[in-house]
Amino acid sequence: LDGDNIRLGINKNLGFSADDRTENIRRIGEISKLFCDVGILTLASFISPYRDDRDHVRKLHQASGFSFVEIFVDCELSSAEERDPKGLYKKARAGEIKNFTGIDDPYETPNNPEIHLRSDVLSLDQEVDFIMTFLQDNKFLM
Repeated sequence: LDGDNIRLGINKNLGFSADDRTENIRRIGEISKLFCDVGILTLASFISPYRDDRDHVRKLHQASGFSFVEIFVDCELSSAEERDPKGLYKKARAGEIKNFTGIDDPYETPNNPEIHLRSDVLSLDQEVDFIMTFLQDNKFLM
């Protein structure tokens, strides 16, 4: 599941206020659980800035007997701004975008993610290899 795609469809009515971000992640969690209900391993790529929202989705999955693996893709803010392919950080710094994670809205780092990647240190291939190895070693993939 991809954040940009979900926001173009099922979550197109949501903005970026704290309440809308919480609802965005809640819906994504419910969709992911529906996939799990029918045996589909689901990877979700979203900016989920609030710890309580991530914890809610974890509990939702665990209450149904499903595993939940939190992958924290971390980097220095300066690195994110340097590689800004959509120009969003520039717009946020100019005040054109409000409630932008890391600029004028907080990101609450996870307390204990199962996987912690540094995207400003590792290449994309290295990150993928790390995730695939974790999933294989923990019997999510055969």
